[in-house]
Amino acid sequence: MSNWEERRLLVKVAQMYYEEDMTQNEISKELGIYRTTIGRMLKKARKEGIVQIHIDNTSYETFELETKIKKVFQLKDVIIVPNNNHDSDEKRKAALGYATLELMNRIIKDDDTVGFAWGKTLGSMIEQPMEYKPKKVDFVPLVGGPGTLDSKYHVNTIIYNVANTFGGSSHFIDAAAVVEKKETKNDIVTSNFFKKILDMWQKLNIAVVGIGAPLASSNMIWTGFYGDKEIDELNNLDAVGDICSRFYDINGQVIESEVAERTVAIELDRLKELEYSIGVAESANKVPSILGALRGKYVNVLITNESTAEELLKKI
Repeated sequence: MSNWEERRLLVKVAQMYYEEDMTQNEISKELGIYRTTIGRMLKKARKEGIVQIHIDNTSYETFELETKIKKVFQLKDVIIVPNNNHDSDEKRKAALGYATLELMNRIIKDDDTVGFAWGKTLGSMIEQPMEYKPKKVDFVPLVGGPGTLDSKYHVNTIIYNVANTFGGSSHFIDAAAVVEKKETKNDIVTSNFFKKILDMWQKLNIAVVGIGAPLASSNMIWTGFYGDKEIDELNNLDAVGDICSRFYDINGQVIESEVAERTVAIELDRLKELEYSIGVAESANKVPSILGALRGKYVNVLITNESTAEELLKKI
């Protein structure tokens, strides 16, 4: 076949497929060319520039930000919610909660085990109206309950509401995130009632976690757990944030401290092994916390907002 005839056929096949909406089988029958050959010809038409595909992403202003962050940190996915600097704290968190539920609705499947941490952003998910597909899924806490935080942000409350939303099964944790003594923590995690939680942590394939702000943050909610001694220790060890009440530094290294020995929560290294480990966080003061979490590979999906993403890129 001459080059001219080959190119003519490539143009013809491409036109039939892309402009006339004919299937490859239909083209094969009409032109008398094998179906597998049609597929190869379509690939060659794209390679040689006969077919050029243009995706208009200009209507989605955060697409470029998502692409950059995903590439830099080698993430599975990045979802950046557009935001207005005048949005209230509640509105920003609600937008992230809605985006998280949309992702969950897309990725979870029957027989998954999905874990949650606690917090205001994750708690906002239960207030989002959306149509869901019922799933045969187990929902389990990844950390003990918070101290003085409002009960609607408690991990058991989140688990209960999300499980009801998706038609799954909820499992609860009967312990605080941080207890007073190391011995108390050991008694809890070795007890018969906690064995079910440990077993489910081993089956876990999806986690949804908040990313805590540095201890110096003025909106710190840790006062229900920590006194000045504990806060000073963590600051001296350069803690920049936490996931599931487990702290790490700016490079993502887990901080071994006296507080860690009293923490009832999944180990951060377990999150690295999951199919989806979804980190949900926003605000400028959490940028170091998010950066540490990404460097530590504790999350492979990030859900944040536009202003936070822009600040994050400045720190890279």
